[in-house]
Amino acid sequence: QVQLVESGGGSVQAGGSLRLSCAASGFPNSRYCMGWFRQAPGKEREGVASIDRDGSASYADSVKGRFTISKDNAKNTLYMEMNSLKPEDTAMYYCAARLLSRGDCVTGLPFFRAADKAWGQGTQVTVSS
Repeated sequence: QVQLVESGGGSVQAGGSLRLSCAASGFPNSRYCMGWFRQAPGKEREGVASIDRDGSASYADSVKGRFTISKDNAKNTLYMEMNSLKPEDTAMYYCAARLLSRGDCVTGLPFFRAADKAWGQGTQVTVSS
């Protein structure tokens, strides 16, 4: 059974940093496309970043240069380092995983739009101005 458990959210001031973690179990995550999504109140869930089994990553334009996604296959854990946080980054952040070709994974949008992803329960990030 696929399980994804996020942690690391919290409240920070604008300009601050947070590191999110997602512990994965129940599937060979080294073969999966994984990524982070977020959903702010009243808005649709949006893709933030994706990473393939070899570490190639894709980012939404809104977070490029500020967020870094990474994964440790030995620890079955996905990470996202978030720097220079802005109030508009406030959202519930979710980890997701799906089998996907490397090409589609590193492109970003195919993973963001794919159905049948496994999801974590989310971790809240709040950035105050």
